Amino acid sequence: MDEKLPALRVIGHIRTDFPTKFGIPRQSGLVEDLHGEVVFEPTYRREEAVRGLEGFSHIWLLWLFSEVPEGEFSPTVRPPRLGGNVRMGVFATRSPYRPNPIGLSAVRLDSIEMTADRGPVLHVSGADLMDGTPILDVKPYLPHADCRRDAVGGFADAVRANTLTVECAPELLGKLPSGVRRALLGILAEDPRPHYQDDPEREYGFPYAGHEIRFTVADKVLTVTSIERLPDNG
Repeated sequence: MDEKLPALRVIGHIRTDFPTKFGIPRQSGLVEDLHGEVVFEPTYRREEAVRGLEGFSHIWLLWLFSEVPEGEFSPTVRPPRLGGNVRMGVFATRSPYRPNPIGLSAVRLDSIEMTADRGPVLHVSGADLMDGTPILDVKPYLPHADCRRDAVGGFADAVRANTLTVECAPELLGKLPSGVRRALLGILAEDPRPHYQDDPEREYGFPYAGHEIRFTVADKVLTVTSIERLPDNG
């Protein structure tokens, strides 16, 4: 069937402390201390477009996996949480490698700031998005409809408890701005490594909030080895 589908419009972008994908929590809401800003494109910087949104505690963000290369459709993927060695149906996962690269995240709406130059800016927490991710839509989260207390999480429930104990010297943590320290500890506790990598001798690293974070993992304990400020390329 040859259908004429409407074109998707990018309505804005989110600003976060993640310049790359490494380290981003695998689902929204896992680290509530992560903060971000949804900044609308000029066409949508209208105060009336967010009228009434302030009454909701949470919102849905629909967004594009903009960093995922296009490729042929594969009916199965290898979820990282299963070690990368087990194939599951793509529609049973939240893998970015899907027929349409659309993501869905439930985030807390902390506030709506009305600005002179950027219009209404949505301040959110618990986001699992890379800095600059294109936003396709914003919808209110409806507790009576969106929260199913009898829901079952399939294979994802079996791996949810794989958190780590984080050890970070105070002098290292003190190198970060105070507003992102708790968020970093939450990110690390969720184990940002690919789950097929479990080498206690290996040092991992990723950029976060303008700093390079380095760490090792052994026996379910993550030890931060260094935190260094990245050069300002701006």
